[in-house]
Amino acid sequence: MSTDKDTKIPTAEQTGKITSKWTRKQVSTIYHQAFNDLVYCAHSIFRENFNHNEVQLSTLINIKSGGCPEDCAYCPQSAHYESHAEVTPLMEVDKVVEAAKVAKQNGAKRFCMGAAWRSPKDKDIKKIQSIIKSVKSEGLETCATLGMLSEQQAIALAEAGLDYYNHNIDTSPEYYEKIISTRNFNDRLNTLEIVRGAGMKVCCGGIVGMGEASDDRVDFLYELATMDPHPESVPINMLVRSEGTPLENSVGTDWLQLVRTIATGRILMPMSYIRLSAGRAEMSEELQAFCFFAGANSIFYGDKLLTTENPETQKDLRLLSRLGISPQH
Repeated sequence: MSTDKDTKIPTAEQTGKITSKWTRKQVSTIYHQAFNDLVYCAHSIFRENFNHNEVQLSTLINIKSGGCPEDCAYCPQSAHYESHAEVTPLMEVDKVVEAAKVAKQNGAKRFCMGAAWRSPKDKDIKKIQSIIKSVKSEGLETCATLGMLSEQQAIALAEAGLDYYNHNIDTSPEYYEKIISTRNFNDRLNTLEIVRGAGMKVCCGGIVGMGEASDDRVDFLYELATMDPHPESVPINMLVRSEGTPLENSVGTDWLQLVRTIATGRILMPMSYIRLSAGRAEMSEELQAFCFFAGANSIFYGDKLLTTENPETQKDLRLLSRLGISPQH
């Protein structure tokens, strides 16, 4: 049941407090308010909780690509589609460490590793443990996205020192089944609960531009904001239309909805790092600057993400320098 409080637009002074007790109506009211008011409120909260002229740099590499049995409609690594993604086995530890050293030299603070699995096999976990320990020995934070986990697997990763586990909810619960049929929304929530139980931090976000409605973006943000605690890291991706996937001809969404999503996320989750993730290669510098103003304070840094292009390292540094934004140390 909605109350007057649910429909009244909160001010910057009223928001900015950490809570997981949002109502869906409150989230919708925040998201749909006048754009200038939304961005002003988000930026005010951003300034209260972070150095607003600083950005956290992460590097993402694919340590095992292609051949995934899941049918995510946006993903070229799915075995269900004929795409450009190369199928490779799990990388050797020394190769991953070599990439981690380069990432650190280029200024990355966190090293994120992705593997195209529905869920890893127990025999793979031992090698992943070695990779995590070796990367951490280089002085980097570690994050992994390996699919769904059992409790024993999550505990093993935590014992190896994994700092963050990425497991995106992608979109709203209602729209989820239109994007993926090989698992359900609750499967995602179950793994997130297991990750929390093992003592790791959570990296969880999603994708805009998959044909979803604004109500789906509201519901997606509501799901994130009512997690207790909030995800420490929230990646917001713009769909990258990949050849061979069902969404290769998607019309996407306009820039305004991306900024609205980021700004609303900043208001709802004041202390979370909000990462401007996939799709940056197709964004203008002006749009990226707007996203940073609206509360994004993390990016993936490097020439490539899992299978998609990313702005070149030097191009990113030039943009950040022009904006007066420094990499977080």
